[in-house]
Parts: sequence; C-alpha cells; structure tokens
Amino acid sequence: MLIGIAIIVVGFIIIGLDSEPHGFGFMGLTLGPLVTLFGFIFEFYAIFSKSKSEE
Repeated sequence: MLIGIAIIVVGFIIIGLDSEPHGFGFMGLTLGPLVTLFGFIFEFYAIFSKSKSEE
C-alpha cells in the first residue's frame, strides 16, 4: 500500500511541476492525472487482494 501512496504523491508532484500557467500543459493535464489514477487503481488492488488472501 505504501507503493500506491508513493505513486499518488509522484502524480501530484508531476502536476505541480508543469511549467504552463495553471497546469494547462501536457504534464498537468495528461501525465500527472494518469500517474495519479494508476496509483489509486494500485491502492484498490492492494486493498482487495489483501482482503481476499485473509479468507
């Protein structure tokens, strides 16, 4: 789960590093949100796979 949190944080950092005003560049609109979404998907997978293995 810590890996998923780290991926989410990296996604937000990528969004913040965009050089365009208000984050309207490629990194702010495309790359950062995709990395963040992947982090949330990774988190859901980690949560559900852990609960399955405990049964």
